[in-house]
Amino acid sequence: MSDISQKETLISVVLPVYNEEEGLPQTIATLKEFIAHQPESYELIFVDDGSKDNSAEILHQVIEQNQAFKMIQFSRNFGHQIAISAGIRYAKGDAVVVMDADLQDPPEVIPAMIKKWREGYEVVYGERLSREGESEFKKATAHAFYQILKRISSIDIPVDTGDFRLMSKRVVNVLSRMNESDPYVRGMVSWVGFKQCSVEYERAQRTAGTSKYPLSKMLKLATDGITSFSTIPLKISSWLGGTSIVIAFIYLVFALVGGFTSLNFLTFSLFLLAGVMMLTFGMAGTYLSRIFDSTRERPLYVVAQTDGFQVHKTDAISLKQQAHQG
Repeated sequence: MSDISQKETLISVVLPVYNEEEGLPQTIATLKEFIAHQPESYELIFVDDGSKDNSAEILHQVIEQNQAFKMIQFSRNFGHQIAISAGIRYAKGDAVVVMDADLQDPPEVIPAMIKKWREGYEVVYGERLSREGESEFKKATAHAFYQILKRISSIDIPVDTGDFRLMSKRVVNVLSRMNESDPYVRGMVSWVGFKQCSVEYERAQRTAGTSKYPLSKMLKLATDGITSFSTIPLKISSWLGGTSIVIAFIYLVFALVGGFTSLNFLTFSLFLLAGVMMLTFGMAGTYLSRIFDSTRERPLYVVAQTDGFQVHKTDAISLKQQAHQG
């Protein structure tokens, strides 16, 4: 149970930003109004993930007027999950909240998360009751992905949850030491363990702009989630290989008794074996690429500049350095 008084408590809010100039003014105004009526102190850390619009300029202006606002600006676009990882490492709060900068994650839910944290929970994640403004295709594919991941993963990752969550300082310290070249934050938080619970909320519709998660990025996130926390795809390769051998022998029997011509059988066998081999190599290649990325020890991200922080951290941090920090 948190024994920190409300007045002494600092809550860090990490908000990844990528080309959000249309909605940022409303987000900033909403957050200003929200923190003005809260008993805790707040720092709002916006991580500009290489935006090509005026998002960084808008944030610079508000930081000059309000010391609660801070910004980490990447040298280029490194990705949503990496932006979250950077924000977490810069956060100084007794608890850290991760939320989107488009107000689909309503800040009004944060007090309920803080209440659960003070009751002794180390992680409080937002569980979506609805997903306003999203297509039926996105809802269906997201639900299917979470169900599949839950069944094949070695850890229990809650379904119908995103990155909107509160984490204690203890959990944040563990996350900051994890060596993930392709981080899947919600899975990493589940892997850490500790006492976790959910807070239900209605996910709001985007107030401005368009989603920065097209199908290609959704597939990338799904791949990172599955390959980070499950080895089932590698085992599927073995199952497919065994199944193809069985099918080949069955069709061999049919060919011998005159059910198929030798040419049809040969063509079918070649296509079947080629398909299984390509699928197997593709799955193995995905895991090997993750190993390769880790061995290069490149920085997870490069910070072009920071604004609003009293102490500026190193602009580039390698995975090995991250492992020894914290």
